[in-house]
Amino acid sequence: MKAVVFRHGQGLIYEEVPDYIIAADEVLVRVANTGFCGSDHSLVAGGLLPEGYILGHEISGVVVESGNNACGPPPGTRVCIRPTYCGRCANCLKGKPHLCRVNRRTAGIGDLPGGFAEYVKVYPQMLIPIPEGVDSRNAALAETFAAALHAIHCTGDIKGSALVMGGGPIGLCAVKLLKFLGYGPIVLLEPVKAKREIALLYGADHAFDPDDKDLNQQVMAFVPGGFDKAFECAGVTANIGRAFTLAADGGQVCVVSVIFTPLEIPAPYLMNLKEILLTASISNTHQENIQCLDWMAAGILDARPLISDDVPLEHLPVVYRERIETGLAVKVMLRIGEEF
Repeated sequence: MKAVVFRHGQGLIYEEVPDYIIAADEVLVRVANTGFCGSDHSLVAGGLLPEGYILGHEISGVVVESGNNACGPPPGTRVCIRPTYCGRCANCLKGKPHLCRVNRRTAGIGDLPGGFAEYVKVYPQMLIPIPEGVDSRNAALAETFAAALHAIHCTGDIKGSALVMGGGPIGLCAVKLLKFLGYGPIVLLEPVKAKREIALLYGADHAFDPDDKDLNQQVMAFVPGGFDKAFECAGVTANIGRAFTLAADGGQVCVVSVIFTPLEIPAPYLMNLKEILLTASISNTHQENIQCLDWMAAGILDARPLISDDVPLEHLPVVYRERIETGLAVKVMLRIGEEF
């Protein structure tokens, strides 16, 4: 089968790889679409991958074969894939498989090969059937919306004003969900104009370039007293300090991006003076994916405005160099098999 694999010293390469033979407890899925995630970029750019690894975890497709002992949806079922599963550790048993620590199996971003290929083999517990009315591109990006929904859930149920820092796919999905869930006003900080425009389409009340002069004063004019919630979705360390400045008394700051460098907060005492709750989120749950798929089926969510680059799998190495590494792409969607 054809796949895009990681090669040390070369990066992403489109090549022929051996067909999969599934084990008794596995299922084989023919891939329709796979989205390129920011975490894929981080792993490629950092070289943090084994030789020949196949990335890709935002996957939609159709079950084509099940092992003799595999449960789950039968062949012919349209599915998307929640990439992490073990089912035996304390976190999985508590309904938090995204925090699996013991026997963690992860497709496309861990030990199992992912969806930058014509087929992917996974465990049936990773599969989520796609409801009627949801196309393969939306289904592939349900996981992106679910990551944003999980961040919102990590801040609790109290609604109010919201600041989203970073207009990548998860930040934009957060804007859409916050609007639908009744938050407001919603403000996005994002340097790329095209992303600010999508945010306004998705329901943001205001969208600013974070490098604008006197930005904090401009933003606070719309939200006297500060924001009830702020979501850092850009991986910019300076955003945490800015979020403290812009937070309301009793406000919440959620770090959604994964930051690998040390944080320096210019005025940490603001966390005390305002009683700010600093929290974070990672990934999403099975149920959050199902909820986002249901909202897609109802016409509430539509991921397609996020797609800036719609390309066949063989073009990914070039698109990575010219559009993803340069920061020009919003969301790259790969056409791999028959779409639906």
